[in-house]
Amino acid sequence: MNGNGGEEGGPAVASSSNPPTLDWKFSQVFGERMAGEDVQEVDIISAIEFDKSGDHLATGDRGGRVVLFERTDARNHGSRKDLEAQDYQISRHAEFRYKTEFQSHEPEFDYLKSLEIEEKINKIRWCQTANGALSLLSTNDKTIKYWKVQEKKVKQIAEMNLDASQVVGNGCSGRSTTNSPSPSLPNGCSGSTFNFLSNDLSFPPGGYPSLRLPVVVVSSHEKSLVARCRRIYAHAHDYHINSISNNSDGETFISADDLRINLWNLEISSQSFNIADVKPANMEDLAEVITCAEFHPVHCNMLAYSSSKGSIRLIDLRQSALCDNHSMLFENREAPGSRSFFTEIIASITDVKFAKDGRHILSRDYMTLKLWDINMDSTPVATFQVHEYLRPRLCDLYENDSIFDKFECGLSGDGFRVATGSYSNLFRVFGCVPGSNEATTLEASKNPTRKQVQNPTRASRSLSSLTRVVRRGAESPNIDANGNSFDSAIKLLHLAWHPTENLIACAAANSLYMYYA
Repeated sequence: MNGNGGEEGGPAVASSSNPPTLDWKFSQVFGERMAGEDVQEVDIISAIEFDKSGDHLATGDRGGRVVLFERTDARNHGSRKDLEAQDYQISRHAEFRYKTEFQSHEPEFDYLKSLEIEEKINKIRWCQTANGALSLLSTNDKTIKYWKVQEKKVKQIAEMNLDASQVVGNGCSGRSTTNSPSPSLPNGCSGSTFNFLSNDLSFPPGGYPSLRLPVVVVSSHEKSLVARCRRIYAHAHDYHINSISNNSDGETFISADDLRINLWNLEISSQSFNIADVKPANMEDLAEVITCAEFHPVHCNMLAYSSSKGSIRLIDLRQSALCDNHSMLFENREAPGSRSFFTEIIASITDVKFAKDGRHILSRDYMTLKLWDINMDSTPVATFQVHEYLRPRLCDLYENDSIFDKFECGLSGDGFRVATGSYSNLFRVFGCVPGSNEATTLEASKNPTRKQVQNPTRASRSLSSLTRVVRRGAESPNIDANGNSFDSAIKLLHLAWHPTENLIACAAANSLYMYYA
């Protein structure tokens, strides 16, 4: 199959004029650290996800908490016709505010395997909204939970039909009877109130004047957000869950660990179906593991999963119940003689994302970003160099385990740009339209363009106007992409691109930064 398909809207569609390079600006920061302030391990953000509308953002941290943010800026400025008539230009960018948070996972202990299960949130995925309630899935290493967050009315009591000066407690006489030898009635009222000489229960004419049912007068109905765990999907994975993904049918989702992919129904937590299994009969023969899995955004029968060998498999659930065979295999062939001890490690794919229309797949390995056309499995449409300057340091990165860091990636809603994180709290934005030279390096701080280095552009291979393969972003050795000293201890692993606007949310330790263009 070739890549000359005629679908519209994809980044591989040639255009007479390329989109201009975006000017990124700082928007907001939540949880900003003060100078010299230590970061608690439990506060470090481990997952970020926008919902489909872009009106809500969820983050998860290593302490098992999920924090929700909601959009606050007004997006409805009238119809397009009215705006054109008024020559009115919308200049505001998306802004968010804190909405609520809840404890999603707690630390557990597997007594059968003598294994501690940490509460860290690995992934968050939004589900379809129903009746004004927000629904999402969150997972740690072993357990997936389905949460529903909705507003609950809380009544505020303004007054009650009781006179505090005359009655106390349950309506008994306010006069103290501590030192009185008179008997008490079963309801706790003093018998001397009505001069009764016995404990017999009898009612005076007209009843007790101090016993009255309260009449509640409600002054207001305040709303409080309540998070409820609706389902718990557990005991289905022997290995750590690395990804979850919702299906476009709104009814099912998948969860993946190192060796298996399971298919769940949102309403059934007691069982799941194994749809992919790469576990060999003899574990000594294990050659690769599953690193990420993602459902197609449009076709509910298709999903893709990546492996530690740098390959992406596209499978069709209509072919068989157990998808042992893939329908397409996307794999970048290594150059002869270039193999080294680190080749397979840096080829391992850490994240996979479908474009909004499902035509392209973006993958991130340690060194590069690759954009694939699902109609062409021979070579990626574009390759973006992210960590080429680290190649001389691979031995050091292996020693301190940084070479195993799992960086995420994201695509813009229009499919024109891609983004991923790096070290020293940097993230990179590349234009993926043919002919685009956009390659921007930004820092997760209030001044994202603190210092810039020109990134040379080099076309490595030209197939056609529709399938041109480009390699951009090569840096000078021994410095990071921002021209500063390299620090592998400070890393930006998690980011998410707003589904409809040029807005990127990224996590730097416990701080959530947002940038717009």
